[in-house]
Amino acid sequence: VQLQASGGGLVQAGESVRLSCAASGFRLGDYGIGWFRQAPGKEREGVSYIRSGHGTYYTDSVKGRFTISRDTAKNTVYLQMNSLRPEDTAVYYCAAGRPVSRARFTSSMYYYWGQGTQVTVSS
Repeated sequence: VQLQASGGGLVQAGESVRLSCAASGFRLGDYGIGWFRQAPGKEREGVSYIRSGHGTYYTDSVKGRFTISRDTAKNTVYLQMNSLRPEDTAVYYCAAGRPVSRARFTSSMYYYWGQGTQVTVSS
């Protein structure tokens, strides 16, 4: 069972990046998938979540800029990040779990984690 996050890099403010979270050993569609991020000196925070069925959720700071989606055939979840800001700079992690609705951004609710991919946004 493995999650592989990829797609990070160095971009300028206002640009876009698409992160991928590919699963092996299990079906992503059977789990809720969360994207989290952790900036230096800060706690890990939930960014976006997609339910195993329908439903997507975003933390307020990324609403209207980020879009989470799932490609069942590729067993991959994506996070399209547009209009990036310097404060989006962080290591981004994907995770699979079955969190209850009020805890979808609680790290302890997730079973499997990817290794993280760095996103750096310069001003």
